Amino acid sequence: VQLQASGGGLVQAGGSLRLSCAASGRTFSGYGMGWFRQAPGKERELVAASSWSGRSTYYADSVKGQFTISRDNAKNAVYLQMNSLKPEDTAVYYCAAAPFTYYSIQEADFVSWGQGTLVTVSS
Repeated sequence: VQLQASGGGLVQAGGSLRLSCAASGRTFSGYGMGWFRQAPGKERELVAASSWSGRSTYYADSVKGQFTISRDNAKNAVYLQMNSLKPEDTAVYYCAAAPFTYYSIQEADFVSWGQGTLVTVSS
């Protein structure tokens, strides 16, 4: 499955952004999806993951209650709604797909990656 992330940009602290990830190629609904981010000088980290159905989700502690992952299998898309953004949320955000129906929190399970979209939160 090929992925393309979009929706990043510059936002003031406290603002919101919605990232989108469009999938093409193989059957999207059979994949668990994740959103990762990599801040400057830091390792890439998983922030949210979703099972193929969207009914099971995972959030990193740092974004619980702040970010929401959702997906629309009919549109081959997954989204990350980010609210109450903080400067420390500044990073390149990547969507990724794992060939499992459940969600995975292991980066090694994700076999397809989008190109990344930059989110910059100003203070």
